[in-house]
Amino acid sequence: MILSDRDIKKALQEKKIVIDPFPDLGVQLGSCLLDLRLGDRFRVFNHSKTPYLDPQDPKTLQDVTTEIQVKEGEAFTLHPGEFVLAVTKEYIEMPDDLTGKLEGRSSIGRLGIVIHSTAANIECGFRGNITLELANMGRIPVMLHSGMRICSISFEQLTTPADIPYYKKKTAKYVGQNAPLASKIAEER
Repeated sequence: MILSDRDIKKALQEKKIVIDPFPDLGVQLGSCLLDLRLGDRFRVFNHSKTPYLDPQDPKTLQDVTTEIQVKEGEAFTLHPGEFVLAVTKEYIEMPDDLTGKLEGRSSIGRLGIVIHSTAANIECGFRGNITLELANMGRIPVMLHSGMRICSISFEQLTTPADIPYYKKKTAKYVGQNAPLASKIAEER
């Protein structure tokens, strides 16, 4: 079951879903989703000095990215064919009985920007700022501004609370993240 705007408001008011800063519901709340805004941190790939990436070799994943923080009033330029990690402005805490589905906003997609390449599920029990996997599929650079509505999240009710929500998993690598962290896939050995 997908939560309606009424259910999302209630979950936020009761602090079942925690979002900080609290969203402007008049602007960010849709009939069954909530828009999230772009944060000011990006993680770019140092492709000119990286010959390859091997998910099983942690050495190839070290120093492959650099975090950039955009100053207030400035924009991040996402060039055609470029892939970067970004983060939502909002910190979110998901309860143990809700999961979220992340989608790009249509208005952003019409500029050629893809918001996630694979990670569309926000697990129950997730705590942190959501990392976005941004790619420019168009042929024109696009300016991305901190604070712009970049994606939407819908909330789905689980039949029962999870026994082991994300924040309790021993293998949870991104609990509490507040910046776009580099891949930790090498830790999965």
